[in-house]
Amino acid sequence: MAATIIDGKAFAAEVREKVAGHVARLKSDHGITPGLAVVLVGEDPASQVYVRSKGKMTREVGMHSVEHKLPANVAQDAVLELIDTLNNDPEIHGILVQLPLPEHMDEKRVVNAVSPAKDVDGFHISNVGLLGTGQKSMVPCTPLGCLMMLRDHHGDLSGMDAVVIGRSNIVGKPMAQLLLGDSCTVTMAHSRTRDLPDVVRRADIVVAAVGRPEMVPGDWIKEGATVIDVGINRIEVGEKTKLVGDVHFDSTKDHAGAITPVPGGVGPMTIACLLANTVTACCRANDLEEPEGLTA
Repeated sequence: MAATIIDGKAFAAEVREKVAGHVARLKSDHGITPGLAVVLVGEDPASQVYVRSKGKMTREVGMHSVEHKLPANVAQDAVLELIDTLNNDPEIHGILVQLPLPEHMDEKRVVNAVSPAKDVDGFHISNVGLLGTGQKSMVPCTPLGCLMMLRDHHGDLSGMDAVVIGRSNIVGKPMAQLLLGDSCTVTMAHSRTRDLPDVVRRADIVVAAVGRPEMVPGDWIKEGATVIDVGINRIEVGEKTKLVGDVHFDSTKDHAGAITPVPGGVGPMTIACLLANTVTACCRANDLEEPEGLTA
């Protein structure tokens, strides 16, 4: 039986609708407009596309959107000064520094200059620590989107066997923490895991986030398992290129119970969760009730 395709595009649209509804209530009931500031350093084309897309969607849900574009040769101190200004701006509830930064900058220092309460990327060391100890934190957008899709598909995740392939700070590690928080039994696997196929075959939930095109074939997947494919890889097919995930979709869709496609799966959820995090940060800053279904 073919797998259920988890439509990230449609689900992200639902999340944005919830966000827009909450933004409208914050405006009408409290006179507050959530604000998101994006800091872009340099001319990286992919980053420029992301920033444009984020700005457009931020405005579409009724939020205040600010973009700060700085030249690639800007001094690090100038970026830190800008972040400090945004940290102290009461109209800005979320700050996102678009990565990667130019080579002359200390990425960790810049990321950790953002106030943890406004860190809508969830990358600040304080938020990492809070998430790891099961406390209220800002959660990285991509893992949050994956968790939302899993909850939507399964309802209760308690007791399920989950394998996360990939140990990055941006996806793998926070994903494992979120699944633990929902009472899954979690295995962190990676490129050096022994007998990786056997480890993956045990899993009810497989989250693939390694950045290797089609690394996970269908015969690694347990019958009926749910597969969340975080990978976005561009490969050459003849004279053209196409986007593929970390999972081999065609061989997996006949084994899995459900699977996210690439493109159109996890990707759209990342920006939707950025908007959700901004609303959450705004509510926390004003001691208001957090939006239901938009947090971990």
